[in-house]
Amino acid sequence: MREALGQRLREFRRNAGLTGYDLAELLDWQQPKVSKIENGKQTPTEDDILGWTRVTASEDQASDLLASLRTLETMYAEWRRRLRTGMRARQQSISELEGGATLIRAFENVFVPGLLQTSEYARELLVESAEFYEIPNDVDETIQARLQRQELLYRGRTRFHIVVAEAVLRYRFCPVEVMGAQLDRLMTLSALRNVRFGVIPFERRPRFSAPHGFWMYDDRVVLVETIAAELTLTQPQEIAVYTKAFDWLAGSAVYGSEARRVIMRVVDELTADPS
Repeated sequence: MREALGQRLREFRRNAGLTGYDLAELLDWQQPKVSKIENGKQTPTEDDILGWTRVTASEDQASDLLASLRTLETMYAEWRRRLRTGMRARQQSISELEGGATLIRAFENVFVPGLLQTSEYARELLVESAEFYEIPNDVDETIQARLQRQELLYRGRTRFHIVVAEAVLRYRFCPVEVMGAQLDRLMTLSALRNVRFGVIPFERRPRFSAPHGFWMYDDRVVLVETIAAELTLTQPQEIAVYTKAFDWLAGSAVYGSEARRVIMRVVDELTADPS
């Protein structure tokens, strides 16, 4: 995104008939600064953008560029910095997003989505996260906060459309009995009137090969979790891409009794081979 911002600024400079040296001289900068900003090597400040648009006669674009800059500053949050006081605080920030949404869409290809997790399943993953990221172990408090979040499922004011790959039902991040209880919970939640729960079975070829999971809150925000960071996407063009991806994935899933049959098939196999 920083590269895209730099490209737009370069276009304004060229449209104004200015060289990089000309622009630097007009703004009293060292010339390398212009090159670094245009090539995405340096993030401009708000004053940099205001000065750039002023000398290139593109001040009408300043507000749009400043919005892009603010998005750039907030979209990338390192996990260790976000979680340095523990994991519970993040549950609160997500709860605020969820509370303001009327439609929540999610796709997961590895984990059972957090809103649908049992406390025992969640504990296995949270203990692992605390150890991996070397952060305070506030697992009990985090689980309590997550259970409070799950109350949203039963209030009926918010609609949920959640799609998972069948692999989510099979990965054994926890003991067999814990996984069995988790699958049973998915069966129950899939019957809620405000929850549309879909599974993409192994035997069905998905229309889109999504490399990671993501959460969408109305058409306002998309959250993407990576190993090292969490991305908060708010630009309309980014949200449009994820909307299309979700629609394609959702169209590849089975729902209702068909989805429950997939879950039951996994439960039967889990019971037959508890190893």
